[in-house]
Amino acid sequence: MLLTLDHLTVRLPGAARPVLDDVTLRVAAGEVVGLVGESGSGKSTTAKAALGLLPGRAAATGTVRVDGTDVLALTGEELRRHRARTVAMIHQDPRAALNPVRRVGDFLRERGADRARAAELLDAVGLSDPERRLRQRPHEFSGGMLQRVVIAGALAARPRLLLADEATSALDVTTQAEILALLRGLRAEQGAGLLFITHDLHLAAAYCDRVYVMYAGRVVEERTAAAFFAAPAHPYTRGLLACSPTLGDTGRSLTPVPGRPPSLGDVFPGCPFAPRCREAEPDCETWRPEALRLPDGGASACRRTPAQPSTDGTGAEKPLPGTPRADGPARAGAGTTAPRCAETAAVESMTVHRRTP
Repeated sequence: MLLTLDHLTVRLPGAARPVLDDVTLRVAAGEVVGLVGESGSGKSTTAKAALGLLPGRAAATGTVRVDGTDVLALTGEELRRHRARTVAMIHQDPRAALNPVRRVGDFLRERGADRARAAELLDAVGLSDPERRLRQRPHEFSGGMLQRVVIAGALAARPRLLLADEATSALDVTTQAEILALLRGLRAEQGAGLLFITHDLHLAAAYCDRVYVMYAGRVVEERTAAAFFAAPAHPYTRGLLACSPTLGDTGRSLTPVPGRPPSLGDVFPGCPFAPRCREAEPDCETWRPEALRLPDGGASACRRTPAQPSTDGTGAEKPLPGTPRADGPARAGAGTTAPRCAETAAVESMTVHRRTP
């Protein structure tokens, strides 16, 4: 397994509840795993744990392993090498990832690309006249152009694991489809794993092999992309899908999830989603969430999830939550009719031709 998080809990001084609470997550080599949820649910912190970039003074328990290496135990030169070669992250805010007084070419060369490779990367992410772009500074680029530069920087070192935190949110639909095809090519060529953080549920279903749903620092559901749309098991997942617009379905009314996302000052004796859940029962307010297996091998942290036996009836154990199926992960579109948004349509229908210098 390329990325393994086992029962990771992260606490901050002064916070009433953990930032991450018993998070278990897997990403295999060559797999695309989606991570979705409202802002503040812990998605970015989960990804940064793979880099050893937890908040200052944070207390972490559990394990974080990348390609067998215990990330939480790394220090000094080993940690720098891990961040430079093994794992790369595409951050939400590209301006925060770039030094405003350094040229873009310097940024790419610091990540292991020579001049020819740097120009090739800028061309691959859709920037015109890459030789000239190498000599420019960040203030000469728009936000979308800077996002492409950051993506090029993440690809420069050919990482084994790529963490994409809203990597395409600042791009138009056509460019987004090109970038997603580029990331998929990296996976195919190098066997790299991709953790894909997004608010776009339809894009996650179209692009990812499996999807994790997070709420209040916990994983509340883990499914294949096909099952994510066909039969969402957790009330929170169903709530997110109910308020997501789709193409061609103008007659469907959008139903928002009631209430507000919890803050770090909110404490929950039971299920953290219970105060907002339309299906909540009195026992939900005291039931401690735990991942319950589903018939398809996924998991849902809801007490209303029907109990499943430990085997599939043939004596073979069911896959553990977060473990890809032996016959390969299911893709969206196989046995499901997931709603389509503009980004999904672009990913599914575009034939992307990579430019050659």
